[in-house]
Amino acid sequence: MSNGWEPRTRLGRKVAADEITSMRAALESGLPLKEPEIVDQLLPGLEDEVLDINMVQRMTDSGRRVKFRCVVVVGNRDGYVGYAQGRDDQVGGAIQKAIEVAKLNIIEVDRGSGSWEDRPGGVNSLMRRTTGKAGSVEVEIRPAPRGLGLAAAPTVRHVLELAGIEDAWTKSHGNTRTTVNLAKATFNALKNAAQSRTPQRAHEVQQEARE
Repeated sequence: MSNGWEPRTRLGRKVAADEITSMRAALESGLPLKEPEIVDQLLPGLEDEVLDINMVQRMTDSGRRVKFRCVVVVGNRDGYVGYAQGRDDQVGGAIQKAIEVAKLNIIEVDRGSGSWEDRPGGVNSLMRRTTGKAGSVEVEIRPAPRGLGLAAAPTVRHVLELAGIEDAWTKSHGNTRTTVNLAKATFNALKNAAQSRTPQRAHEVQQEARE
């Protein structure tokens, strides 16, 4: 246990006790991921990138209230990526909230060498074509051979790079100038490509209680 972290969930206690020692095992456990410290412990090299910061205003009984909305992606550039938005009265608070939620949304990306031009066994691209949607935006990601690089818009590229995807063709449709939807659609595409996993202890999910 590091930095004085006191686990509050069953998954957290298993990680702290070294009963679960990898992110894959944590995701496959069937236990809900509710503590960002779990990700900090299992993926110590995690990076984060702020993709967008917007000022959001709304009228309340006491007048106009201003908040900041931040779009963040986290990843270890080696098969794990997460995405989230965060809101707060201060930019720093919004970023921190988004990072913590993005860690809770972490997924393992189904990397591979799915292009017919590539040799099998690599992890430079995806295994198969995938699509993801968010609002009016749809993003398609297709496997590409090693060396092609990322044929993608900057927002899509940032998400793919932090996921550890080196080569891919991408297409996007809809209002792609909306960073929040473009990033989320890219994340959803990677999520849809992920291999289905059968929880080893699915019944424990029902027993998990947040203290």
